[in-house]
Amino acid sequence: MKKLIIFFSTACYLGYSPIVPGTAGSLGGLIIYYLIERFSPEGLSNYSVAASIVFITIAGIFAASYSEKYFGTKDSSEIVIDEVAGMLISLFLIPFKWKYMIAAFVIFRIMDIIKPFPGRRMEKLSGGTGVMLDDVVAGIYSNILMQILIKVY
Repeated sequence: MKKLIIFFSTACYLGYSPIVPGTAGSLGGLIIYYLIERFSPEGLSNYSVAASIVFITIAGIFAASYSEKYFGTKDSSEIVIDEVAGMLISLFLIPFKWKYMIAAFVIFRIMDIIKPFPGRRMEKLSGGTGVMLDDVVAGIYSNILMQILIKVY
């Protein structure tokens, strides 16, 4: 069970990337979004993305709590399931086009780094809740910005 939790919390071991593990985790979220959009039955992709966000966020809270103890560090860099959830949130209800996917990826990485309010506050919550919720906030901000950019341009 321990190996499965670590596998999940590191997003299929993307968190072990020697450089920019958070970006690698975000790329994992982008890949999941692509696969859902590409292979979901007609008209069901938004439901599949929403279900994935809920599952990954809730399971991520528990997995990240365990993984923090395993790695011995609060929000260890190996734990990237939060980036996966945040990236999926960034792309939720965004049209399935490469230019939007790339823009959402860049915007999410920026939001994840700057942690706009209340992201920094969420990060201070204990255990997996803090690990996950700051990226949920970054994903929400990214999605809102993407929706505005799509409407304007």
